[in-house]
Amino acid sequence: MQTTRGKGSLAAAGLLLGAQLLAAQAALAEDAVKFEAKLVGHAALPASTFVPAPADAPSLFHTSGKFTGPDSLRDDSLYSREGQTWLSDPTAPRTTGLFLPFTGQPIQGFSGIKSLSDGEFLVLIDNGFGNKANSPDAMLMALRVRPDFESGRVELLETIFLQDPDGVVPFQIVTEATETRYLTGGDFDLEGIQPVGDLIWFGDEFGPYIFATDLDGRVVRFLETEVDGEVVKSPDHHSLSLPATPDGTVDFRVRRSRGFEGMAQTTDGRFLRPMFEAPLWDSEAGDWERQNGSQFLRIIELDVETGTFTGNQWRYTLEADGHNIGDFNMISDTLALVIERDGNEGDPRLGCNGAAAPDCFNAPAQFKRVYLVDFGQVDAQGTVAKIGYVDLLDIADPDGVALSGTIDGVFTFPFVTIEDVDLVDDRHIIVANDNNLPFSTGREIGTADNNEFILLEVADMLAPLR
Repeated sequence: MQTTRGKGSLAAAGLLLGAQLLAAQAALAEDAVKFEAKLVGHAALPASTFVPAPADAPSLFHTSGKFTGPDSLRDDSLYSREGQTWLSDPTAPRTTGLFLPFTGQPIQGFSGIKSLSDGEFLVLIDNGFGNKANSPDAMLMALRVRPDFESGRVELLETIFLQDPDGVVPFQIVTEATETRYLTGGDFDLEGIQPVGDLIWFGDEFGPYIFATDLDGRVVRFLETEVDGEVVKSPDHHSLSLPATPDGTVDFRVRRSRGFEGMAQTTDGRFLRPMFEAPLWDSEAGDWERQNGSQFLRIIELDVETGTFTGNQWRYTLEADGHNIGDFNMISDTLALVIERDGNEGDPRLGCNGAAAPDCFNAPAQFKRVYLVDFGQVDAQGTVAKIGYVDLLDIADPDGVALSGTIDGVFTFPFVTIEDVDLVDDRHIIVANDNNLPFSTGREIGTADNNEFILLEVADMLAPLR
């Protein structure tokens, strides 16, 4: 567990913005610019990667995916139902080639990443199979991994199963009646991860909640989410239930499955900055929050020493309604990386020409970007400036580094959910996908997506760090 304690060396932490960034800021008063990206590493963890449940875990977890059928009813018939991508056209369904339920626990759905040392990364598995009802047999875990960009493989170094044996989580969990109280996808949908000292902090979408574990995955702190001094909730918050009659009295501001998606930490490790995946509800306007006609996402701040929200807030403006963010990490005192994406999947060069068919992408990716944003530049409403971006659908691969996905020297990363980005050094970033096992097939028609890691050289984007 030693390397888990160390936060990855952020080469630019604490550096002042150089003259090059100041010049860029003047030029970018209106629009962010596109930075070129070159693929220099590509590694993949196969979709069919499983680990056994811990020896002291209930038998419920010996298999997984039992509740992913119609109406989330239990189906114990192993390998009897083929996964189908969520983005299939009803007239031409696209299957993924993997069959549920599974034996063991799948290693999939990486939804947060943090650089450690020696080429290692701490990654996070999300809730399991997509929602609370279908994921009570999916165990929540963090993993320490090492992508080998020479061989194209990913080494699993450590698996940390999350648990709450001391009853810190204040509401009933799936394993309430057990001593170990392992956490599941029926309890949380985890999307943000940050190691701070001897703790690992997690950001959740269901509540949304924030909690911390020790380095063995044991919950030690639990927090509700406050915005403007008030607790905000999603429909999956533990305190909400449907009314006895459809009278519209259930009150929430966070859209289902749109709580915290990214959660950065400041370079000194003192504060966490959770970022919502989608706008909050504006009851006065009767719409999701907007400014100047555009939807925006809130970023709030948590003091990890006191466990209180500071009241500091920022805004991130989306390029289009319905976009989501996939991840968010600070890379200096003021600069951060943010993934902004649409909800489509598949290389647009392989899209269906005309009617949907099972051998082409009916809803190909159109917008997958990593933005460089500046907390040192905010407007009167607290909106952070977008300095520039890397287009993940237009990555140069002149040396043929890609395992797959390159056509005519251009590599794409066309997954529906790209949820991992962090700094590697002052010239490179790492990006990875959430493969939604077995419900995404954005790389190859008819094949479940692997967990892919790509190493990108983005020297111009990271010039302010040098």
